Amino acid sequence: MIRIVIAEDQQMLLGALGSLLDLEEDMEVVGKARNGEEALSLVNSLDPDVSIMDIEMPLKTGLEVAEEIRDKKCKVIILTTFARSGYFARARKANVSGYLLKDSPSEELANSIRVIMDGRRVYSPELVDMAYEEENPLTERENQVLGLMADGKNTKEIASQLYITTGTVRNYISVILDKLDVSNRIEAIVRSKEKGWFK
Repeated sequence: MIRIVIAEDQQMLLGALGSLLDLEEDMEVVGKARNGEEALSLVNSLDPDVSIMDIEMPLKTGLEVAEEIRDKKCKVIILTTFARSGYFARARKANVSGYLLKDSPSEELANSIRVIMDGRRVYSPELVDMAYEEENPLTERENQVLGLMADGKNTKEIASQLYITTGTVRNYISVILDKLDVSNRIEAIVRSKEKGWFK
């Protein structure tokens, strides 16, 4: 019997997924979580074979939970509406076994679980194409600057936090806007979030 924990913050979808998988003869849903903290707690206490995670959940995202349990034997499947290259890259780094989109046919989920239990990985085809198309163009330092901008820090505060001059910060911001092909800080933050490049 394949023991499964499902983490999904939309109550109706959580119930439907649970009922759907419980109909499979070789599967049993042993836990349901409505947020990332609950998911982490259930995986740690129930030790399931598979956990199915939404990405955008309260308290912790599915990707954060996947990163925290990557060394456990529990295999993680990300099930999300978001086909974003940044999310997919992060999921692969977190060693997830599957990344499926919610608009996939329902029978695909059960089949994917079986394939993953056989030691293989399952990724939605759209994501694989996207992963080769678009990488985050920003360097680690540029991402740090962008993150501080998103936190509402001004040029002087960013300079102080990163121990660099305000002129250097302005140069970084100029390069960020150029690389992301946007005209201001807000657009840069929005573009990076849309692509799923934001940590």
